[in-house]
Amino acid sequence: MINRLLVANRGEIARRVFATCRRLGVETVAVHSDADADAPHVAEADRAVRLPGNSPVETYLRIDLILDAARRTGADAVHPGYGFLAENAEFAAAVIDAGLTWVGPPAKAIAAMGDKVAAKALLADAGVPMLPTWTDLDQVTDFPVLVKAASGGGGRGMRVVREAAGLAEAVTSARREAAAAFGDGTVFIERYVERGRHVEVQIFGDTFGTVAALGVRECSIQRRHQKIVEEAPGVVPPEVRERLHEAAVAAGRAVGYVGAGTVEFLLTPDGDIHFLEMNTRLQVEHPVTELCTGLDLVRLQLLVADGEPLPEEAVYAKTSGYAVEVRLCAEDSARGFRPATGVLHRFAVPGVSAEFGELTRAGLRIDSGVVDGSTVAVHYDSMLAKVISWAPTRGEAARALAGALARAELHGVTTNRDLLVRVLRSPEFAAVEVDTGFLDRHPKLFAPLVPFDRMPLYALAGALASAAGRRASAPVLAGLPSGWRNVPAYPQVTRLLGPDGEVEVRYRLDRTGALAQWSVRATGPNAEGPATGRVDRAGAGDPAGAGDPAGGVGDPAGVGDGGWPAVALVSATAERVVLDVAGVRCAYRVHGIGSAVHVDGPDGSVMLTELPRFPEPTTELAVGSLLAPLPGTVTRVHVTAGQQVVTGDLLLTLEAMKLEHPVLAPVDGTVVELPVPAGTQVDTGVVLAVVNPLEDAR
Repeated sequence: MINRLLVANRGEIARRVFATCRRLGVETVAVHSDADADAPHVAEADRAVRLPGNSPVETYLRIDLILDAARRTGADAVHPGYGFLAENAEFAAAVIDAGLTWVGPPAKAIAAMGDKVAAKALLADAGVPMLPTWTDLDQVTDFPVLVKAASGGGGRGMRVVREAAGLAEAVTSARREAAAAFGDGTVFIERYVERGRHVEVQIFGDTFGTVAALGVRECSIQRRHQKIVEEAPGVVPPEVRERLHEAAVAAGRAVGYVGAGTVEFLLTPDGDIHFLEMNTRLQVEHPVTELCTGLDLVRLQLLVADGEPLPEEAVYAKTSGYAVEVRLCAEDSARGFRPATGVLHRFAVPGVSAEFGELTRAGLRIDSGVVDGSTVAVHYDSMLAKVISWAPTRGEAARALAGALARAELHGVTTNRDLLVRVLRSPEFAAVEVDTGFLDRHPKLFAPLVPFDRMPLYALAGALASAAGRRASAPVLAGLPSGWRNVPAYPQVTRLLGPDGEVEVRYRLDRTGALAQWSVRATGPNAEGPATGRVDRAGAGDPAGAGDPAGGVGDPAGVGDGGWPAVALVSATAERVVLDVAGVRCAYRVHGIGSAVHVDGPDGSVMLTELPRFPEPTTELAVGSLLAPLPGTVTRVHVTAGQQVVTGDLLLTLEAMKLEHPVLAPVDGTVVELPVPAGTQVDTGVVLAVVNPLEDAR
């Protein structure tokens, strides 16, 4: 019987396993890198052991250190979680050789499925349908194809190649990324199916030879080949569901599978199924299966590892209702969804009724690796949390999940929340018109929730809240309304940096604290109006229509010259601003952290940065400077100083959060500086290269 379990992982999955252990009375042991010393999974464990360093290679991928941690803490079992060593046959064998209970499939099954090329051959003999696969570049004559890592998953080491000319570079790049993520740079190539759906079957096996299918999951909505929305049960015809179950069980039996596993398939538009891979571990998306079946899959893992037979409720699992899960990731949408880092000052999702499967069936569940104050570092995966909704119908589950995400307060680190909400609310998702190219065909879904024409209200609310906070803490004249001016020609001015550029807010309050005049002047790529890209939004609550020389003009009819209806200030504190817009009250929650101002309103959330009235002088960068978009390591420098380049040429490769980020030439020109050599760790904003434009290079 398992009494003390070490989880050889971090973040959300470690917390998820610990939650079941607490319910079962099993003691827990965490391991952690230096960067994770204050992480929630460490605080929640009964015991914790430091793995010196930060990179996965020197911490979470060190088999010797993890086994030593188990020995030092008296753990009698090891759970690998997912990622890192979860699908490492050597690790599984080492755990068993150390006399510990391995909470996972046999090392032999992991090895068989870990080599995806050999796995395809093995399962093809078992009757599981396959896509054409190649290991030699010269064998590939039919495009498009997909380059895939032979080990690991999560979209790492995957590249779609549509023409022969790009195959060699795609293979080289995929090998580097796979080696960095999994310690194995082996890749293979398979046929890429347009408009295919990614579906999978959760299987469970025990030591008595039982292999059960627990239902189909839909995982087609992906970005960078990584799933971001998953649901169960997958919406497929009954005959397709039966074929998927049969093929998945056949795959499990072919390798003598024990424990939790997932068999992934590609479903073609014609209804054909093709095996993709078998993940010999618990999947990230396992909560949707738990909510639809009422089963705790971690509990089943522990039971099977203890030698117990799979219980009847799992062997004959029935599903009820629908569950939808999204992966909330730290990503910067303004920079091509690059991974984002920083301190998560506030992390609050409303309406959560369960965490980590506290209830196996709940309205809204969250499995997170972070809490308020968590630091999101560059060393690991960008996923912050999984938010899961269950309801009797698919539409209800999606609507509730979208609403909770839209109202969530996620402050300090940019996320992919807006994209997730738009996907869940899209008519195409509602109609189950999904496939792996879903996001490529619907670029409109990448737009922020708050449209540009609503930004003035958010900026006004942010400026009013900041001023109210300063007024409340002022040691003198506290009775004066914030923003009041004795001379109306000089309004209060607040400059903010928004997602689309700088915003200047000017406003004046009268003696009663009412909003007499306001104007917002914004610049940016989405600005409407003249060719300069400038848009003015102005309004007034002043029946006298007093002029505002800054650009806003009072209007006795209650309509500003920017087209806004009358806006009146109902109340303003440092945390909450209520505006009356043409008779409709809108509340804005405001959270200020230093110069950052987070405004959550009816349309969504906006992060603004209050700019100093008198900015400090800064060092001027050389023309053509290319800056690091995020912290990371320069893994390769592809050019030399003095080299001529054209727009789009690859200059450097930056690795962060287990992904490669290319740094490309922005113009035709000459590389005049390469101040950062390969192997250097850099912070955001460091100059990586300087490219003189062609006209300057002559």
